Amino acid sequence: MLGLRVALLSVFCLTFAVAPVHSREHKKHEDFGMGLSTEVAAPEREVIEAVEAIVDNGIIQGSFEYNKDKYIDKANAATSSSLFPEWTEPGTVFYKVRTKVLAPANFKETRDEGTLAVRYVVQSKDAGKTILRIDAVFVEDFRRTSHPSDGSVESAEFRDIQDHVDALELQKTQAQQGEKHRQEELARQALERKSEENETLALAAAQTSVQSLEQHVQDLRRQAERVIKAPGGQLKSAPFHTASILKPLDAGTEVVIVVSTPYWFGVETEDGQHGWVHRDQLEPLP
Repeated sequence: MLGLRVALLSVFCLTFAVAPVHSREHKKHEDFGMGLSTEVAAPEREVIEAVEAIVDNGIIQGSFEYNKDKYIDKANAATSSSLFPEWTEPGTVFYKVRTKVLAPANFKETRDEGTLAVRYVVQSKDAGKTILRIDAVFVEDFRRTSHPSDGSVESAEFRDIQDHVDALELQKTQAQQGEKHRQEELARQALERKSEENETLALAAAQTSVQSLEQHVQDLRRQAERVIKAPGGQLKSAPFHTASILKPLDAGTEVVIVVSTPYWFGVETEDGQHGWVHRDQLEPLP
């Protein structure tokens, strides 16, 4: 009898040693399987471009296999998934799938290995607004039991998509500002040529105006300069955390802000390289 108890205790301990441990919040039953449907203030083509980037990034946000993980990796883009019914309504549909997932977090009562799939549906509402629907589901390989999501995956994936949409909007704004600055520069050059043809008084007035403008630009540049806080920061290719790192920035490195967002600064480094730095990594010049 003692040997049997020892054997059962060993099996019990082994089971808990290999099974993943998740810190899950208690969710109401009606919270599971609702998915996410929201309106994005951007044209359909921009939302599709952002969704394609997220589908191809190889990770599924909002879930994990083990507590030390931040997300589920090794996911692949797919043209379809049998885990969802066929989509027959209007819209462009994308899928991201990860197989051999062990009891992913934030899916109801998961206990086994299976497949996790995320579906994204992009539908145009009007010229400047798009409807985005995201659904996630986990299906066990052995029992084929379907486990609905509590919404964490959908919300996290949407945040990444919104970051990409914001980046595209910023790029468009930068292009518009660049054209505006080009026109201003052409106008300034024309004014300088005209000033050279005027009499001495007009030339002196124009020179004074140019000097005032240059001083104003220098003042504005001083206000836009920042330094990297200790212990250092990262220059990103786009304004979101999963963007690629262009290069590390040492503490004390000076940068010039060219674009400002609520959480990120578009900056130019001393060697002329452009990228994005999170606000928390910058401080004013001493």
